[in-house]
Amino acid sequence: MDEFIEQLPNLAKDKHKENAAYFKKLKRKPPKDLDYKMQELHEEEFAETDCLKCANCCKTTGPLFTDRDVTRIAKHFRMKDAQFIDTYLRIDEDNDYVLQNLPCTFLGADNYCMIYDVRPKACAEFPHTDRKKFQQITNITLKNILVCPAAYNIVEKMKDRIKLK
Repeated sequence: MDEFIEQLPNLAKDKHKENAAYFKKLKRKPPKDLDYKMQELHEEEFAETDCLKCANCCKTTGPLFTDRDVTRIAKHFRMKDAQFIDTYLRIDEDNDYVLQNLPCTFLGADNYCMIYDVRPKACAEFPHTDRKKFQQITNITLKNILVCPAAYNIVEKMKDRIKLK
């Protein structure tokens, strides 16, 4: 797994043009059963993938924190929202709350999330390969395959199973 994670950015970059062209076609004319097929691919992949052996998303990227996320997590820590923000977050160039530092502050040495039950929505939904109207988030998927082996595998299987004209 470690070797695959190390190679992943280069593998994803090698496939970037191919994937971008595929997703462009997908956006133009998505199959009627796309969401069903994506759910199937997602479930198949995650039946074989153990995120705890990887946690590359937590080590290399950070989620966006919504106001709801901030309130929920601050409450978990028995903090005021402002105190939680000052302690853990910063505002990025898009005016979103993001982590001050990477890897994620809440990632344990064992790859377990210390706030798993109250984690940000972006973390709970990552890598977003089972989202409805998948064709609308292909730009996110192109970024996620750089860090998530499961997302990379799902896209590769997707290109095999969902043929586009």
